[in-house]
Amino acid sequence: MQRLLLLGTSMALAIFGQPNASSDAVTDMANVTVMTFNVENLFDTADDKDKDDHTYLPRSVKDDPAHTAKCAPIAVKRWRHECLELDWNEQVLDFKLSQLAGVILQVNAGLGPDIISLQEVENSEVLSRLSREYLKSAGYGEAILIEGRDRRGIDVAFLSRLPLVASPVLHAFDASDFTERQTDTRGVLEATFELPDGSRLTALSAHFPAPFHPIEMRELAYEHLNSIRSNIPLHHHVVAAGDFNTPLREMTETTILDDHVRPFWTIVHEVDCSGCKGTHYWSPGKSWSFLDMIFYSQSAHADNTWRIKAGGVFIVDDFPDQLNDDGTVRRFNPEAMRGVSDHLPMVMTLERAPE
Repeated sequence: MQRLLLLGTSMALAIFGQPNASSDAVTDMANVTVMTFNVENLFDTADDKDKDDHTYLPRSVKDDPAHTAKCAPIAVKRWRHECLELDWNEQVLDFKLSQLAGVILQVNAGLGPDIISLQEVENSEVLSRLSREYLKSAGYGEAILIEGRDRRGIDVAFLSRLPLVASPVLHAFDASDFTERQTDTRGVLEATFELPDGSRLTALSAHFPAPFHPIEMRELAYEHLNSIRSNIPLHHHVVAAGDFNTPLREMTETTILDDHVRPFWTIVHEVDCSGCKGTHYWSPGKSWSFLDMIFYSQSAHADNTWRIKAGGVFIVDDFPDQLNDDGTVRRFNPEAMRGVSDHLPMVMTLERAPE
């Protein structure tokens, strides 16, 4: 897919982790690429005592009666079996990381996107390993991840080549109105980067409550996102990218996007993603959905300085193991050592308008 060969990026090594680093080190960057990617259960192989990560451990430690007791309450038979029997070992994790890297490096002629918003990452250590060992050629800086309070321990995060110019903030999502469900929530991660012309891009990484939760939880999550947006300086460009978990039926049968998104954001795949079917396939309903989306809000003080590039919004799906033979998404299978993720990444390209 020729769109994956966009050459809008120059390598910017060793500038990211410095809050006052200048984007002068980044040259020939009239284009900036942003990816959102739900990486599906990116866990390390160690037990986090404070999180429900019991499934994602090596089989060699699962005969412990204490581990068996933790798995016993799981109601879904398949999930309980995985908790007891899945062998999430270093070989599996190595394969998972190499698969993710293969997908990411499809963009920008092997350099990867400039900013990646990630979902379902257990911790900064495993994300740093992905970046340092498998995406070394991309030149990303330190992983940006703040531990949240999701029961399973899956977090939102960023990798970026652009300089970080302010301390990142995790905005916790208050789901106290849904008492029995509030442990299955993630906050919104905010990070502000310096664009090549010195202007600011504030990025928000989000992972909303899953579709089996009431739609009211997602509506509340959109309101939370918009509240964060309202407090970002007007001279910043703003992008929100993530897994918004809004299935096709809610997009077509309700006004959730009309009420909570379109008045405040540009939904980039609605502007420019010709032929895109979606990022997630729901087998029971035989339907594609854009669970993963990117929203863009241009600076109120800019005269079209950075705009969505024509032909620059696309689904990343050319890696050989991303799709099944029927074109549906091939989720990661640690036993068969196949697949990548049950979500496809989306990319948006911003271009600097001619002066």
